[in-house]
Amino acid sequence: IQITTGLFLAMHYTPDTSTAFSSVAHITRDVNYGWMIRYLHANGASMFFICLFLHIGRGLYYGSFLFLKTWNVGIILLLTTM
Repeated sequence: IQITTGLFLAMHYTPDTSTAFSSVAHITRDVNYGWMIRYLHANGASMFFICLFLHIGRGLYYGSFLFLKTWNVGIILLLTTM
């Protein structure tokens, strides 16, 4: 969902410092369902990080940190994601 909504948002966004805010306003007001695409993108990212932290918490609870190779690969993936 992140890639799809990100592509739709990128079609209408301009990264120039003088027009960035107006392009976000354009997405929200003028693009069909632009407000929903924007909120899906933002809430999808939040849900991704919530699931990521829950997965880490589950690993801590069940003692998966004792499997050092697997845990270190997970830490590298976490840092890459951040």
